[in-house]
Amino acid sequence: MDLLLLLTSMLLSSYFHPWRVVNAQMFMIRDITLSIEPSNDVTRDTNVTLRCRATVSSSGHEALSREYTIYKDSNTIYTETSSSSEDLLYTLSETRVFNNGKYTCKINIEGKEMTSGPSKLTVTGLSQPILYLTKVVVSEGEELRASCVAPGETGSIFFYFYEDSKEIQEQQVVFNKTDAKLRLSTVGIHKIHCAYTVLITPDSFKSVESNTVTVSVQALPITAVLEILPHSPKIYEGDQLFISCAVRNALQTFKSIHLYLSQGNKLLSRGDTKVNHSSIALAKDPKVFECRVEMGDVVKIDTKTISVTELFSVPTLTMSPAEVFQKEYMALTCKSERSEKLDREELIYTLDPPGSPLIPKSAGVFSGTALLYDFNYTCVAQAKGIVKHSATLTVRPKVSVSTPKISVVGRAVLGRPFKILCHSELGSLPINYTLLTGYEQLSTFIVKQPLQQALFTVSITKPDEISKYMCEAKNRQREAPLSKRLNATVIVPLTHPILTVIPHPPEISEGDVLYLICGVKGTPPVTFKWYRVGSDQPLYITTSNKNNTDYQVHSLSKEHSGVYYCEAVNHANDVVRSDSVTIEVRLALWKKVVIGGFSLLALSVLVVVCVLCFRSKRGKREAAAELSVKPSSPKSDDSLTVNLTHDTEVYNAATGAAPVYDGMEGRGTNGARDSVASLPVDISNRSSYSIPATV
Repeated sequence: MDLLLLLTSMLLSSYFHPWRVVNAQMFMIRDITLSIEPSNDVTRDTNVTLRCRATVSSSGHEALSREYTIYKDSNTIYTETSSSSEDLLYTLSETRVFNNGKYTCKINIEGKEMTSGPSKLTVTGLSQPILYLTKVVVSEGEELRASCVAPGETGSIFFYFYEDSKEIQEQQVVFNKTDAKLRLSTVGIHKIHCAYTVLITPDSFKSVESNTVTVSVQALPITAVLEILPHSPKIYEGDQLFISCAVRNALQTFKSIHLYLSQGNKLLSRGDTKVNHSSIALAKDPKVFECRVEMGDVVKIDTKTISVTELFSVPTLTMSPAEVFQKEYMALTCKSERSEKLDREELIYTLDPPGSPLIPKSAGVFSGTALLYDFNYTCVAQAKGIVKHSATLTVRPKVSVSTPKISVVGRAVLGRPFKILCHSELGSLPINYTLLTGYEQLSTFIVKQPLQQALFTVSITKPDEISKYMCEAKNRQREAPLSKRLNATVIVPLTHPILTVIPHPPEISEGDVLYLICGVKGTPPVTFKWYRVGSDQPLYITTSNKNNTDYQVHSLSKEHSGVYYCEAVNHANDVVRSDSVTIEVRLALWKKVVIGGFSLLALSVLVVVCVLCFRSKRGKREAAAELSVKPSSPKSDDSLTVNLTHDTEVYNAATGAAPVYDGMEGRGTNGARDSVASLPVDISNRSSYSIPATV
């Protein structure tokens, strides 16, 4: 039971820990390293040792089977199985650049693996290549065999062959030797050498140059022969030329010979033994002829240059007049310089295309009427089979300028600068536009571009001055058309703003309709604005085609009292402001009547109250007087009638005041005269008297 537990424990331990059990023996790979001896950087031919050292711990003394694998750049280069705990040694003898790379070592014990970190080996220096040639003297065109060897080098190698320091061939091989077939370019002495490059991805290493071998290339006796007839030193256009191309001293060893005859870049003919060609001499053709002989890689060339005198020059085509207008007379002149070998009658001129509307007038002169559109003309001169064309002449008939139109750009404001535009619908550029006033020239503007405009800046002081302006357009020497007189509206800036109030300000009462009439002098339409002092926002805005308009306020009240003014503006964009007007809204008439009626009613009530009070007091005095005064006569109707003195007070029933009376009449302080009745009084006692109850 204890043994079973021990075995289970060992198995679990080997699973969860880097320990393994071999025949009841536990082990653990602690570390593995790879080192390069004598150094990571060595020169060519150095013997290098790769040392793989593994540190392994085990529980027993039995030897463990170790499998070592050495890699170079992830590629396996060596594998060994050993039971020894000694370091694994792997030797790289006489190292080369090919051995450059990163090396790693891996150990495997019973499936348990561990890999070392990479170590980089750098080998510098390549062996000098060696060049071998089969011959050092060859004939022209002969093939030369060469070999280039890179002693001791391996890997992917590029070999290069050079002729006089110029690369002539390249080859890629996986060996340290390559063979090549060389063909040297020209006759003479040439120096040949080679070199190579070892490719180790991603780097490459180039060797030094090989030994140099001198090669002599001897010329072959064969030659190319070019002959041109006639041999005359002066050849004219139209002369017949006979050209031949042949080979001389051809060797029997050359089975294939090819001849090529060319003039400039134009191949005239080809053959095997001899080539003949005939043509007409032309001054425009290339002057150099070439005879080329090819025998394998051997090329022989013979060239000759001839001089051809023109029979007549290339014609020139001119037009008169230099500028022509549509449907007007024009003439084209075709002219060419002749040599002494050519008579005037032999040189014939025609126009191309044949359907030209111009007809011949004399030798080389063609006349007619200019078309309404552009037309291309070419002069053709020919003599003795030689045909020459002039450069194409494009005739562009000009269009006469149409009657110009004159207009104002924007608005014409009195007293301010404004622009006048002169424009013609038709007419070839350039066009001279002249502005006139009363047939007097003011200024001229030249329109040279299609989108250019003739603009003139002017100003006027009176509205009727604008109709004096006219415009003249001209694009030729003839008379220039004249435009109509300028017809445009002149905007007069606003002046004299006046705010009129209806009804008259002292007569404005509540409930009335108020008319605020704003009037100005100037050109309508006019935009009017009414303001009330104390507010920046206008009360009313309107635009009118008249010089005045009104703003109405209905049902006036005390709240409408205030200071008012108006502003006006037209297209001149100058704002004018009227003087301010003060509006005071008074009470309505019916309110005054109501207030007066209430006042009279209140006064009447007061008078009645006063009279009642007076009568009440007088009644008491009469009663007291009757008790204290005895009558002197039994006749009550014989009472003495007297005028009231100033001691008697009678109250004005209308005003409640106590006016002073003089005699029978008294005058109140309000200027009204009051009639007072004669009152009977008892005067037996001056100090006391009575007044009848009825007055």
